[in-house]
Amino acid sequence: MRLATLANGQPDGCLVVVSRDAQHCLPAARIGATLQQAIEQWERVEPALRALAERLERGEGEPLDQDRLLAPLPRAWQWLDGSAFPQHGELMQKAFDLPPIETDRPLMYQGLSDRFLAGRADVALPSEADGIDFEGEFGIITDAVPMGTPADAALAHVKLVILINDWSLRTIAPIEMKTGFGWVQAKPACSVAPFAVTPDELGDAWDDGRVHLPLEVTVNGQWFGQPHGREMQFGFHDLIAHAARTRDLVAGTIIGSGTVSNADYRTVGSSCLSERRAIEMIAGGKPETPFLSFGDRVRMKALNGPFGTIEQRVVPNRN
Repeated sequence: MRLATLANGQPDGCLVVVSRDAQHCLPAARIGATLQQAIEQWERVEPALRALAERLERGEGEPLDQDRLLAPLPRAWQWLDGSAFPQHGELMQKAFDLPPIETDRPLMYQGLSDRFLAGRADVALPSEADGIDFEGEFGIITDAVPMGTPADAALAHVKLVILINDWSLRTIAPIEMKTGFGWVQAKPACSVAPFAVTPDELGDAWDDGRVHLPLEVTVNGQWFGQPHGREMQFGFHDLIAHAARTRDLVAGTIIGSGTVSNADYRTVGSSCLSERRAIEMIAGGKPETPFLSFGDRVRMKALNGPFGTIEQRVVPNRN
């Protein structure tokens, strides 16, 4: 089942169910006015939402205008981003001569969650000098997760799977990291592909708490990378258990995988500029690939995946 949020002049939009070909939709207002409302009462509303999905596959529904789609959850109570692909961390440590992080726990930080950008929206940022970068990730949306939920029970709380571009400002990040308090300015709002999907929609591509699909990234129409989601060191069940160790997770919590990265990066490329630059530093002593400039366009799509496409232009902030 595919769910999406149509703009209606309200901050959270209105929930719709979308056909598998992404051409038609049916409103779900009588079931749940917004995706947040639906996820808070998922056990009760899921059968009714699936009934709408079945009607769509029988040919019902109205044409879907994807230009009207917001992020599936335009704002969320909580956004927790992991760093679950070990190759990404190893490349960054080697390039910048950083010591390895000595821990057997998943890496995770809590980021900005009061807005998520639509997959086709322009991305307004203050300055090219901030080192504008993208990070392709997979993510999940949970229902309410009780404190202390173990990893072997956590996958039952994954209700939806999404595709994320976690925008980053690389010049600011090391300054904030040195404070020991984490990121604020270096992590603006993320973008999310238009469709949130139930795990069964992925078929065999959803396995062991991982999305087994390649993530294709292009920059200004040029191929940049196609790393695969299977190489997570920790699956989403592990990330949920880590986050819930000392607190309940509210329904509508979004958890990200971190930058999708593969050991075979020389063949498959990367899903962020910083990793590409790190590879160039290791090979030749200095980075060659620039960060983004205003007017640049980034496109992300999970090949053979049901999430739709993130395709955005970076523009200067006019506020």
